[in-house]
Amino acid sequence: MKSLLHRINIRYSSLKLQAKITLMLILAAGVPLAVLSIAFSSRLYSMVVADTIRSEQTASAAIAPRISEAVRKISDTGRQLSGMEYYRTLFSDTVSSPLREAAESDDASAFARAARSLAGKNGVRAIRIYLDIPAGDPFFSADSSKDLFLPMDRARGTYWYGIFQGNGAQELYCPPFYLGADEIRQYGDAAYIMSVTMHTRGGATPGYVAVYYSSDPLKSILSGGITLPGSVSYLIDDRQAIVASTDHSLDALYRLNYAEIHESLMSSNNFIMRSVLGEKIYVGFYYIEAPRWLMVTVLPNRPLLARADALLFKFALVCAACIAAALFVAIWQSRSITSRVSSVIHQMALAQDRPPVPMAEPVIGDEIGELIHTYNHMTGKMKLLMEQQEKTAEELRIAEFNSLQAQINPHFLYNTMDMINWMAQQGRTEQISRAVQNLAWFYKLTLSRKNSLSTVEREVEHVTIYVRLQNMRYADGVNFVADIPDELLDCQIPKLTLQPIVENSILHGILEKDSKTGDVVITGWREKGDVVLLVSDNGVGIPPEKLPTILSAQSAGTNGKSSSNIAVYNVHRRLQLLYGPGYGISYARREGGGTDCSIRLPMLRGDAEDPDGSAGPPA
Repeated sequence: MKSLLHRINIRYSSLKLQAKITLMLILAAGVPLAVLSIAFSSRLYSMVVADTIRSEQTASAAIAPRISEAVRKISDTGRQLSGMEYYRTLFSDTVSSPLREAAESDDASAFARAARSLAGKNGVRAIRIYLDIPAGDPFFSADSSKDLFLPMDRARGTYWYGIFQGNGAQELYCPPFYLGADEIRQYGDAAYIMSVTMHTRGGATPGYVAVYYSSDPLKSILSGGITLPGSVSYLIDDRQAIVASTDHSLDALYRLNYAEIHESLMSSNNFIMRSVLGEKIYVGFYYIEAPRWLMVTVLPNRPLLARADALLFKFALVCAACIAAALFVAIWQSRSITSRVSSVIHQMALAQDRPPVPMAEPVIGDEIGELIHTYNHMTGKMKLLMEQQEKTAEELRIAEFNSLQAQINPHFLYNTMDMINWMAQQGRTEQISRAVQNLAWFYKLTLSRKNSLSTVEREVEHVTIYVRLQNMRYADGVNFVADIPDELLDCQIPKLTLQPIVENSILHGILEKDSKTGDVVITGWREKGDVVLLVSDNGVGIPPEKLPTILSAQSAGTNGKSSSNIAVYNVHRRLQLLYGPGYGISYARREGGGTDCSIRLPMLRGDAEDPDGSAGPPA
């Protein structure tokens, strides 16, 4: 043992000073951290479980009133309808006049307007009133009744209709399971339905007032209470139907009996522990009184263990960071005793991977000071050369930009002139006038060179004129829509950015279809300080194998369809030359057919150039 200690001492004494300092600091920081980690890890799981349950209880307590408020707004919509004069005429009083006359009254019109207005508020998607009268009754064709009143045949066969028929309920909150497929598709996946009765001379006619809404807001509210991956929150009604859920696969796995949950609620308002398929879970619940729903939150044990492991891992990272800090201090302390020569060598080594940075001018004028002075002189010369190189590169970039812009030619000129000649032969003077004016304005916008930049508004105008001319050739086969927010219309954009892309969509998308008809839509939005413009069409689309190469220089130069690909490629290159590699255009296939072309450019304001001061072409 004594000889072993002697050898260790000799080995330690032989180490360099930098290694000794590093070793001592690591031991001083690492040993206490290791002891603390062992003590902390033994109590970590119980701490995580308790903290997570408290967090979920707090979140659930805040979410339950929001769900109640959302449900209340839905039911209030039905009550607002019941307070209107026409509603009372139909369902509180006896209807003495024919239904067609009642539907044509001023009260009926006001009621219809109110119903349509309510359908866009508080999450309500649609309002429909089902009446048990023949589908062919003139009442359903009245202006005030269209799309608001429906025959009872449309409701028969749904689960909610059977519930009303079975127990005589006056109102019912319907989850997606209760509704028919047509209801979900047309109106919404959830509904609040009230039973009503219309009294006429012929007797009592049953009916139902259905307020349709989407369950997505409820799902969104439930998601706000999920703090643990793998957990699930769901709403369940007294018929065991799931109203809304954050994860339908998990709610099926962890679905608990309504009566069991309600019994537990009566005895406790805290989380309880259960076992499902051999897995331990923690269950919390709140009662939503108005619809008699239960909000259930399930926390599986495995994510809790994973969270504990994650915390332990983070603690280990903190320990490692402390050790790394100790190592950094040790290296810094050791390097503080090195000579000034080492600092010069280190600075020169850094210059291999980045621009050289001059050192502080030496105070001592010895040989090392002269070396530092010479190094600083060299870095100054290199900086001057780099600035000259950047200037040359900038001039080259501008030249390439101008060259690319000059490549874009309005190649449809000859076809347009042929069209005008054809119309002249037919004596269609008014159409010829419009075509010539639009063509003239198109080329004024295209060939104006006062400024290489335009605005989004002016580019949209340019595209609109182009589509007009194409529609004159192809019998209005292209439906063009530009839906861009006003805040983006004055944003700068290089000239001739949108037109080549729209041209490509028409020539190789829409006109390739058998019908020769289709839609081109331009939308836009702000995204992280940039402007994104989206040109969408429902043409034949781009084959998947061509998507990766459509913006390559090789594809633009060799494609037999030539001009369109070249123009699109030039647009992409101009944007990258002007703003950098993070900007430009990208293509993607649309589901169901068609193509999406995204254009990304920085958010810069500018004024449109007016070619000659005129107001523009005729519409």
